Amino acid sequence: MFNKSILNIKNRPYAYAKIKGSNNYPDINGIAYFYKVPAGVMVSIQLKGLPSSDDSCNQPIFASHIHSGESCTGNSSDPFADAMTHYNPNGCPHPYHAGDMPPIFGANGLGFSAFLTNRFSAKEIIGKTVIIHSSKDDFTTQPSGNSGIKIACGVILSAY
Repeated sequence: MFNKSILNIKNRPYAYAKIKGSNNYPDINGIAYFYKVPAGVMVSIQLKGLPSSDDSCNQPIFASHIHSGESCTGNSSDPFADAMTHYNPNGCPHPYHAGDMPPIFGANGLGFSAFLTNRFSAKEIIGKTVIIHSSKDDFTTQPSGNSGIKIACGVILSAY
């Protein structure tokens, strides 16, 4: 039997990030919500405008991470360079960074993920960034899982 108190989600998220695609992926937009729950943080990410494929055996999978930078700005070679690297306050190897999150499976340009984590608190990630990458995370390659380029970004803000 599932213990309902583990996911005692309040009506309002503690933090959120409005996610926008880079200039090369302008159709991507979405939102990430971060809820304080007794067991840690419940994360919900909703995206639309993701790249898709007509090949049913090759639907895109996108890596998602919290990065340590506080801005979704960058340069011509990396539009979100200022988002910096994975949030990793404890110096852990990948995929044990606090900011490593599960992949998002594309579904005709849409994506949704919801998961529970205790790797960070909702308060400590305010001001950090959420990054969506072009490829899946292999959960092995150091330092970032060979997850491809950054295609979308959002700064995490307090909901209060």
